[in-house]
Amino acid sequence: MRIPSPAEIQALHEKHAPTAEAFTLVHTHCEIVWGIAEQLLSAPHLAHLDAELVRAGCLLHDIGVYRLYGDDGRLDHENYIRHGLLGHEILEAEGFPKTLRRFCSHHTGVGLTRHDIVSQGLPLPPADYLAETEEERLVMYADKFHTKSRPSAYLSPNEYATHVRRFGEDKVTAFQNLRAEFGDPDLDRPVPCGGSIQP
Repeated sequence: MRIPSPAEIQALHEKHAPTAEAFTLVHTHCEIVWGIAEQLLSAPHLAHLDAELVRAGCLLHDIGVYRLYGDDGRLDHENYIRHGLLGHEILEAEGFPKTLRRFCSHHTGVGLTRHDIVSQGLPLPPADYLAETEEERLVMYADKFHTKSRPSAYLSPNEYATHVRRFGEDKVTAFQNLRAEFGDPDLDRPVPCGGSIQP
């Protein structure tokens, strides 16, 4: 499988972004997530992971957000949970393999289950959208430490655990399992690609 370069992925973002502002918001977030993942990848116990695949997954994971912008330039927050599936659809239309498309559709929260979707009435086809490979789990995990909300911000592990608790203790446990697997990023030092992180 050929993995697209950062320049190719940036061109894809530029193609699908409805505005320059949307591009800056989403693409910058994706670069920051890659910076966090790259920092975590420096741990010796993660040396076996495919760093090139993780980079592509980080840079592509939120491309579906562009489909949620209306003609008025506003983001449809009500349907935001659909952005992963929309990204999957964009990459499928662009001819990307399933391995890359899954980084979009399987990174939301700490994983969405069929039960989550049915019990909460979420606007998604009922299915399990869970990160399975180590690379998928790392992209999903690194994404938890930065939010695109205005203003965009970094979240400590404890802040994210508090945030995800409202979706159930099982989600907190899933996040703690990811912490045990990948470790905590150092949010006080610069991350590669993402510039300096402000705590």
